Amino acid sequence: MSQDQAVTRDAIATVAEVIRPHIRRTPVIAVDAADFGLPAQPLTFKLELQQHAGSFKSRGAFANLLTRKIPAAGVVAASGGNHGAAVAFAARRLGLPARIYVPEISSPAKIARIRSYGADLVVGGARYSDAYAASETWAAENGALTVHAFDQRETMLGQGTLAKEMEEQVPDIDTLLVGVGGGGLIAGIAAWYRGKVKVVGVEPELAPTLTRALAAGKPVDAEAGGIAADSLAPKQIGAQVFPICRDHVTSVVLVEDEAIRAAQKTLWEVLRIVGEPGGSAATAALLSGRYEPKSGERVGIVISGGNTVAVDFDR
Repeated sequence: MSQDQAVTRDAIATVAEVIRPHIRRTPVIAVDAADFGLPAQPLTFKLELQQHAGSFKSRGAFANLLTRKIPAAGVVAASGGNHGAAVAFAARRLGLPARIYVPEISSPAKIARIRSYGADLVVGGARYSDAYAASETWAAENGALTVHAFDQRETMLGQGTLAKEMEEQVPDIDTLLVGVGGGGLIAGIAAWYRGKVKVVGVEPELAPTLTRALAAGKPVDAEAGGIAADSLAPKQIGAQVFPICRDHVTSVVLVEDEAIRAAQKTLWEVLRIVGEPGGSAATAALLSGRYEPKSGERVGIVISGGNTVAVDFDR
């Protein structure tokens, strides 16, 4: 069975019922683009930074822990930070042991959040790929179940519940802007909408994983740096994620780090929202002009994470 056949609307809807008692139905807020100095037209933000553990990752974490058989050794996950926090949170809620590996670039806010949930935390290695290799060694030695941050069917199904929820809340959007790292979120969203809505991926210029894969026709190594490296820089798009993105993601745009910083500041000034860099990348595409909607186009934007320390944007 292909991933396109495995990650379906029916499967996402089934998982949504399973995880519903454990996740928040996050709010949406409708604003006018004129509030941001853009031509007047409707914008809708999906505030997934208000999800448990501070990001959409809790959806995929609960989908894994509630639909897969968990061994006595519990679960193990590698993460830039948000996925680790989500798995740690879900494991604590379900009474399961969890071990989380994060690289040294993980932000202090994310490390502190993981620790607050009581998981066994290991910090080491330069990038996500290093943390992932260490987690796989641990799983092989101890029998723990690996909960992949993006390249796992259950993870994509869980993340797809965000799109189901948003369709119920805002059924008339034309386009949805979504930040891309490993691709689990955008794959789940694209699998839900399947062309009904234009799904546009947004990546940092310094971490163009999906852009590189689409150009090559397969997942390939990409740069893994920039301001959002702890959430949007896994080196490669997921192998299971890629076919869904290739077939159902409309386009991908790249944004500069400065545009992401500017989007963080603007979200605070206009909406009093403090988004982390990765969580603000989709907004940066709109505010920087990298994505230019047509007149009257109804645009939705996912603010996907808020695990950051307090920032003085005027500093």
